[in-house]
Formats: sequence, C-alpha cells, structure tokens
Amino acid sequence: MKQAKDVENPESRFFTVLLAAAKLPGVRVEREAYLRSALARHCSEDEIRRAVETTPAAAGITVEVLDKIANDSIRYETAKVSALSAAAGIPGILALPATVPADLAQYVGHMLRIAQKLAYLYSWPELFSGEGEDVDDATKGVLTLFFGVMFGAQSANAAVGKVAGMMAEQVAKKLPQRALTHGVVYPLVKKVAGYLGVRMTTQSFATTVSKAIPLLGAAVSGGLTFATYLPMAKRLKKHLAGLPLADPSHRAREEDVVDGEVVEEHEVLVTTHAEQLGADPAPQG
Repeated sequence: MKQAKDVENPESRFFTVLLAAAKLPGVRVEREAYLRSALARHCSEDEIRRAVETTPAAAGITVEVLDKIANDSIRYETAKVSALSAAAGIPGILALPATVPADLAQYVGHMLRIAQKLAYLYSWPELFSGEGEDVDDATKGVLTLFFGVMFGAQSANAAVGKVAGMMAEQVAKKLPQRALTHGVVYPLVKKVAGYLGVRMTTQSFATTVSKAIPLLGAAVSGGLTFATYLPMAKRLKKHLAGLPLADPSHRAREEDVVDGEVVEEHEVLVTTHAEQLGADPAPQG
C-alpha cells in the first residue's frame, strides 16, 4: 500500500523516472571524453588539458567559444531525441520498470545527456561515477535542479545559482553534498521534484495521445519532442552560461582547485531567502 502511495506522489514519480533513465545504455556522458572531443576543434591541446584537469573556465576558454560548442551539442541531441521519439525505439527498453513509460524514459534520458554536456562545458564536475552505478543523492539533487531550470521553475534557477556560487567561491571540484542532501538547497530540490512529477505526467500524456493518431502518430510525436526539448535545452544553457562558475574571469590556477567538500555558510540567511522565492508557475497542460 505504501509503495502505491509513493508512486502516486509527484516527487517520487519524478525520481523513479530519473533513476530509470539514468540506467539506460548511452545516457551517461563521460566528462573527460566529452570535453576532449567537444573542445578539439576550438582549443589548443594545452587548453584542453587544463580544461579537463580543472574546468573550462579555469583554462581561460571564453563563454563565446563554449556557447558555440553548446549549441552544436544541443542541435545534435535534439535531432537524435526527435528521431527516436518518432520511431518509438529505445535501447534497453525491457529493463525499464513497468511504472515508467518507454517514451518518457527516452525523453528524460536525452535530457540527462544534454544536461551533462552543458554542465561540463560550463565548469561543473563529473556527475556520474560510471555506467550502471547508483546515482548518489547529490547528483540526483543537482540534476533535479537542472531539469527544473529546463522546465522554467524559478526556484530551480535560484538553487542552481546558489550551488554554483558555493563551488566558484571555494574553487571546488565536487558537488556540495551537504547543501544538496540535507542543507540549504535540499528543500528546493524536493519542491522542484514535485513540480516536475506533475509536469512530466502531462508531457507523457500528450505524447501518448499523439501516437494514437493513425499514420500521423510518428510525425506528431517527433514534432512534439522537437518543440519541447529544444527550448528547454537552450534555457538550461543560458542559465549555466550566465553563472560565475562559467566565467573565465574567475579562473583559478590548477593548484588552487581543490577536491574537498564545499563548506556551507550563512545557512539560516539562505534558507530564509529561499522561502521568499515564491511558488513556481502552475503546471500547464
């Protein structure tokens, strides 16, 4: 009975879809491999090395160059997810839980791919440790916030900015575990997850209806995916590119970049500010 209630809860529903999609083949993007490939045509070997070892911002790579690369990645992922949506095909589909529709998992999987690529370009750390491994709570939290930005949740914008600010200030190479799992950002993660759980149900319903139309179903579904995925990816790109973490003026020497945990400060003040952000816009059908 409890399990049924958890599935009905929008927050739990979203996390079920997110974790299922994260386990699909090809969804996880390896940071070093992606950066080396993406930067190869635009940067010197020394810049690429420093970008991999520290961050693209610390390597002095301009936001203009990163924006061009980000747009190429967005176009690639948009074309790919739209084609797959039209064909309704996905690798590893039999491994999905029965509660996660194939189209929705496929769509979320490509959201995860572009979120990782944009994060790595704009100086966020590695988000996944390896194929098939469990997603840690901090990664789950930051991905939830990235998705919130993509869906237009204002509280997600504020929370991502707070996390990025903590990392930029302390020149850290790891996500702030405490802030995302128990600290000042965690309440916003839960709020955004509930919001996304409602929105994704609407998204899945619209896709299901489109596929029910004889002959035109594939074209309608592919077009619907293109019309929603592209602006969401661009929204995340714009937000990440505008954060201090992506700004080369905040560049650090390689020896200044640390592996340690980000330390939270002024928790009470930040929590009060978060509570004053106001409600997210109501989900639209």
